[in-house]
Amino acid sequence: MYKNAIKFLLIFLFATQLMGKKTIIKMATLAPEGTKWHGMLVEMGQKWSEATDGNVELRIYPGGVVGDERDMIRKIRIGQIHAAAVTTEGLSELNPDIYSLIIPLLFDDWDDVDWIRERIEDDLIIGIEKNGFKLLTWTDVGWVNWFTKDPMRLPEDLKGMKIFNWAGEYQTLQLWKKGGFHAVQLASIDILSGLQTGLINAMGTNPMIALASQWFGIANHMLDMRWGLLTGGIVIDNRIWNKIDPEYQEKMLEAVAEIDKEQRKSGRYMDGESIEVMKKYGLTVHELSKEDLQYWKKYVEKWYPDIRGSYVPADIFDKVVALKKEKDLLDLKIKSDRN
Repeated sequence: MYKNAIKFLLIFLFATQLMGKKTIIKMATLAPEGTKWHGMLVEMGQKWSEATDGNVELRIYPGGVVGDERDMIRKIRIGQIHAAAVTTEGLSELNPDIYSLIIPLLFDDWDDVDWIRERIEDDLIIGIEKNGFKLLTWTDVGWVNWFTKDPMRLPEDLKGMKIFNWAGEYQTLQLWKKGGFHAVQLASIDILSGLQTGLINAMGTNPMIALASQWFGIANHMLDMRWGLLTGGIVIDNRIWNKIDPEYQEKMLEAVAEIDKEQRKSGRYMDGESIEVMKKYGLTVHELSKEDLQYWKKYVEKWYPDIRGSYVPADIFDKVVALKKEKDLLDLKIKSDRN
């Protein structure tokens, strides 16, 4: 009887330990501490803790302390961290088709983004999942503008500058070279020092990031043209995700969807606010005429054959370009029907 009591006590203690064991998710991001994106992740962690009765804890490593986005994905694969909030650069490590979301000068507005992404996202998600990751949500950072140390209006001006290129991204480096541009590979955490030393003097980035990282203090000329879309996603290693109780998983996804909905309502339109703040501290914004914008678009369209099949896989490139043409025709029809 005494032995049975001991056995029962040991089983009870073991079961209690299992029940009380927390799942700690280590998540990395380039977003600096205190920024809106970092705050979004903090809020997500709080909601996860509440939804799982404290059984899931999110630990955030902001500001690139884990390394660049490609480093984050590699470290997830070897188990050093478990999740990451990354942009296209990191997601492309999981599915190269993600590059279709940043074809230069393809999207005109958020309506284009939603309409086209809705029609390709299943393929994008499947590619990510095949690599052992789960996409929790897309994150729309905003539009990419050109920030330069000296004024820049046309592609020919950009050719005389030293352009930031993600370290390790050799396809874009070759594309820049083929187009007659001078690109310099650099880790994102070294951008500020690169600007200070003159190693680079031009970069395509989002206004909110330029403000948060203080890059605009040196690259203080901005071209008012939507060069491309900076999108991304929050991904988690399936090995840790599958350890979480399915009931908790559902609640965690609900929390993510709630935050994402709010972010889309407000975060998408914060570029303008960031630009106004930077203008107060010396940023010069250069407007483009309709003729100049059309010149840029025609210039970049001539570049598309080089982008197709190298930077962006041919099948998804063709699909996205065809969808954009379909969307443009739809917009024209809607406009015509209204008139």
